[in-house]
Amino acid sequence: MTSLELDLLLILTFLFTGLVAGTIDAIAGGGGLITLPVLLASGLSPVQALATNKLQGSFGTFAASAYFVRRGQVNLGEMRGMILCTFLGSAAGTLLVQHIDNSILAGIMPALLILIALYFAFSPKISDLDRERRIGTTLFAVGISSAVGFYDGFFGPGTGTFFMLAFVTLAGFGLARATAHTKVLNFTSNFAALLFFLFSGHILWLAGLAMGLGQLIGGQLGARLVVTRGTRLIRPLIVTITLLMSAKLLLDRFDLSLFS
Repeated sequence: MTSLELDLLLILTFLFTGLVAGTIDAIAGGGGLITLPVLLASGLSPVQALATNKLQGSFGTFAASAYFVRRGQVNLGEMRGMILCTFLGSAAGTLLVQHIDNSILAGIMPALLILIALYFAFSPKISDLDRERRIGTTLFAVGISSAVGFYDGFFGPGTGTFFMLAFVTLAGFGLARATAHTKVLNFTSNFAALLFFLFSGHILWLAGLAMGLGQLIGGQLGARLVVTRGTRLIRPLIVTITLLMSAKLLLDRFDLSLFS
């Protein structure tokens, strides 16, 4: 399939999907759980869906990041090293995935995500208050940002969750501040991967831009809810979305095993 005929109803579906996914993704991550199945159901091939998903997802993460920056939740100057390392890591992962099977990651990710969900659900230390930082900014950039960025380019599900966990446990950030910084790095990794799809011919531009418009609105709405509601909203959504991602990965794994 090389093209997609979009009628008004389908365009509106993409727009609404982007709105919902952008709102949820800005708060807790996992927006791809909503957007990718819709893109696949509309008739796109898997590679077209992945490429188009990177396009539309960049809109939502950009909108959320811009809102957090305007509200003073993020200082981009202090994040330069993290942004650079995330970009380079994502670019490397995107290049490598074209040559190496990522099925091993598909097998272990559900267990890791479930453990992270349990941590966010039951750890008494998680709040909107900052705590003592365990590692410096440079080490965080080189060791964490590059690794999670690489993971996003290579595989993807749970990227925001991994960034969030690192900011909370290693950087000592409160949950709302961790969410704000996560969105900046999530946008960086999305944008880096998108660059490698721009000239591939796999992006369905009308679908991606329609969904991206919804993401722009949803990303800002979700970011506003993070600032006003904080931990009360973020924590249960992280647990819920992370468990849903785990379930989806397990189901995908089961289907592959069943029909292989």
